[in-house]
Amino acid sequence: MSVDRSHEQRLFIGGEWTEPADGHYEVINPATEDVVGLAPEASRAQVYEAAAAAREAFATWSRTRPEERAAILDRAAGLMQRDFAANAALAQAESGATTGTARGMQVAVGAARFRRYAKGALEPVEEAVPPQINEAGPMGRAGIFGALAVRQPVGVVTCITSYNNPWANPAGKIAPALAMGNTVVVKPAPQDPLSVYRMAEALAEAGVPAGVVNVVSGSRAEVGEAAVDSPDVDMVSFTGSTSVGQRIAEVCGRSMKRQLMELGGKGAAVVLDDADLDSAVAGIGTTFSFYSGQICTAPTRVLVQRGAHDALIEKLTGYAGYLTVGDPTAKGTVVGPVISAAHRDRIESYVELGRKEGARIVTGGERPAPTGRGFYVAPTLLADCTPDMRVVREEIFGPVVVVVPFDDEEEGIALANDSDYGLIDYVWSGDVARAFRVARRLRAGGVGVNTIGRNMEAPFGGFKRSGVGRDVGSYALHAYSELQAIVWPG
Repeated sequence: MSVDRSHEQRLFIGGEWTEPADGHYEVINPATEDVVGLAPEASRAQVYEAAAAAREAFATWSRTRPEERAAILDRAAGLMQRDFAANAALAQAESGATTGTARGMQVAVGAARFRRYAKGALEPVEEAVPPQINEAGPMGRAGIFGALAVRQPVGVVTCITSYNNPWANPAGKIAPALAMGNTVVVKPAPQDPLSVYRMAEALAEAGVPAGVVNVVSGSRAEVGEAAVDSPDVDMVSFTGSTSVGQRIAEVCGRSMKRQLMELGGKGAAVVLDDADLDSAVAGIGTTFSFYSGQICTAPTRVLVQRGAHDALIEKLTGYAGYLTVGDPTAKGTVVGPVISAAHRDRIESYVELGRKEGARIVTGGERPAPTGRGFYVAPTLLADCTPDMRVVREEIFGPVVVVVPFDDEEEGIALANDSDYGLIDYVWSGDVARAFRVARRLRAGGVGVNTIGRNMEAPFGGFKRSGVGRDVGSYALHAYSELQAIVWPG
């Protein structure tokens, strides 16, 4: 497929669309292997320039009235919605998402997050602290001291986003950061950055001042490294793998940059013997169907009590068998491609590893080729797994579910907690009190009880190697702020 060079994307730095110093690279459609567009390759110097522009803009933006920030975010959401069809088509082309996911879970959620944080900009930032009576002493005379806890913006925030949702994930960082009065440098995932530039276009048209939002992309690691180590950056918000997050944290630690990290997951789905198995299968089955399992919250590690084991395997097998794998633009497609050939090969290597470790491939395990092109992985179910297998312990990030049996409730809890990860776990039981009892003992940032659904005002983040900090709802506003205490004598 020939590429129209007149549609080369430019960087967005200091309010200007800027030619990249290091040329462009191709963004590939995972379903067709065609070129979607040409993304700009920023140089380290240009990333530093973007951070410097954000630093300069911070002084004014941080003092802008909350009502003005709210109005800009709300206008931006309206512009994203105005161009909804084109935005969804681009997101689908560069991420490989199905039509329903690109429209409903990517662009729609992205716009909704800007709406949410337009309101968030108006939330109170001051909280009164109960007065304290101090006796006379070395610190001064006796008195009653009042205090305020005030949330202040952190400063310049680097937002490094994941490829699995090129709208909702960046919006979940940019919108609350801006609402709190921060300025941002956005480094989108190299696989699908073009959607983030559409987001920047909407913000610019909405009237965001120059330098408040900057977008720099690149296929090389040095672009992300520069966005982290720039001396003008005060905080890094990162969504991605634990291994990359650890490297970012090491750099942040040298200069005490603030961090918000949403990292890997290996979600345990604890299915007790009194569970509604159809409900459990519908939830677990989203690992097969929702963005081909490329989601850190997926219930990929199924721990099932032996009394329900065989029936659950049978039902999961049937569920996987009904899923249509193929062109994500086609009506009826449930499972689209994964993001790249390299990632497809990685997932397939894990399935083969599982086979060598002794797991039984119940369904899947072979490469589907619905069109002869594209990076497809069949929904795969591995049974007869043991807790020490790498396929049970490591994040695969694809449509692969592993099943481990257990005998009693205590063993199920122990197996769920025997993980380096702790993002979101799940419990299925017909006894709600029992389910909540188990949920409270799971070492995870979130637990779904008889559901994979989420409350989008509840705190989101992980225990252990699944992350640092919490966001979503008002918790995101807190994440992008520093607490300042103001004390005075009464």
